Amino acid sequence: MFGLALKSLRHRAGGFVASFLAMFLGATMVMAFGSMFDTASGDVPAASRETLVTMASVVGGWGLLLVVFAVVSTLTLSVRQRAGEMALLKSVGATPAQIGRLIVGETALLALAAGALAIVPAVLGGAALLEMLKSSGQVDESVGFSFGAISVPMGLGITFVASTVAALITVRRATRVRVTEAVADAAAGSSKMSKKRIVGAVLFTLLGLDLAVVTATVMRGSGSDAMSTAGQACIYASIGMALLGPVMIRLVVRLVAVPLELFGGAAGHLAVSNLRQRTGQLASALTPIVLFTAIGTGTLYMQSTENAAMAAAGLAKTADQKGIETLNFVVIGMIVLFTAIMLINTLVAATTYRRREFGQQRLAGATPKQVLGMVAVEGAVLTGTGVVLGTFASLFTILPYASNRLDSATPDGTPLIYAGVVVLAAALTMVTVYGAARRAIRTRAVEAVAA
Repeated sequence: MFGLALKSLRHRAGGFVASFLAMFLGATMVMAFGSMFDTASGDVPAASRETLVTMASVVGGWGLLLVVFAVVSTLTLSVRQRAGEMALLKSVGATPAQIGRLIVGETALLALAAGALAIVPAVLGGAALLEMLKSSGQVDESVGFSFGAISVPMGLGITFVASTVAALITVRRATRVRVTEAVADAAAGSSKMSKKRIVGAVLFTLLGLDLAVVTATVMRGSGSDAMSTAGQACIYASIGMALLGPVMIRLVVRLVAVPLELFGGAAGHLAVSNLRQRTGQLASALTPIVLFTAIGTGTLYMQSTENAAMAAAGLAKTADQKGIETLNFVVIGMIVLFTAIMLINTLVAATTYRRREFGQQRLAGATPKQVLGMVAVEGAVLTGTGVVLGTFASLFTILPYASNRLDSATPDGTPLIYAGVVVLAAALTMVTVYGAARRAIRTRAVEAVAA
């Protein structure tokens, strides 16, 4: 089966790019922060060891959660795009177990390759992180960088296990549906939400709510230590909101369908039709927008609120508080980079796959301008939906932390913070979708349909 999986990877290399990059970036991130464990295991001062372990545990833990979700999202998109292939395999006698082993085998090989290639950039990233901690005075200058004993097994193991588990989760529906249903999915993409997805959405949202309540009550009076619960609240909530993607897209389409069809012309009509039929596929592209908006907004306003609380108390920042601030900005930088690449990856994969669809539309009479207009409208709907969901999820961090530190219902911070996050999310989405669509329609319509 691994031999067949290897042949499949060679034949469809382009179809695995998004999943491979998610694994590669995830392994790089986990190993880079994991190297702080390696460094802390040497002969280092107690204060420096505590900082290194905290950095590795907190950021590495959040990174792991994001990586698992990213791999599930990209694999889900990949398997949806292969619905026709799955149907063909079933029609010639392949069993669900054989198809499942094929996909899991492909994913396992990808994970091993991604983990191995991530070692060099992880070394560079870990060394840069240690230098940053030294320059900010959080780690003693005498501490030497160490990499390997803990970080490599940790990165390879986590990437492999997370990816294969994600593959097992993803292939369940693909291997259980009948051939006729698989063909229908290949043509239009299912919009139904599974019971497990609904349960997951409720569970993660409740976890976020629980941490929000703990931040506002149990952690009151604990100072900046409340960040440990407040920061995680919007992460869990954003995952819950992202899992509700298909439902939210359908709801938004109902609200905007009439004005789009009335005033959007042919592009608006095509966009509404595609949004209704392909909510499952579009939901995968929605995920990174939600994560980016929620975690970026929540963490930045949380740090701004902490700065205001310190100023109101007339206190100067201690070394520990500077460390917390640095940690928060490292998290933001990590999330911005990871989710931005994940966003670009997912949207490029989803849009490029639609080359045949674009060709059919052009043969049916749509002009290239109308096709691009349709894609732009879809991107705007995705952006708006993702920003709204992400903004709601960020409140799970912002409001409880403001109540805890400022005894206020509103956080401290300029509206420009939120505006910056939203503008960046919109720019990444629209530029990526439009650019990928322009490349996709360069292929002649007849050739695209025949491919």
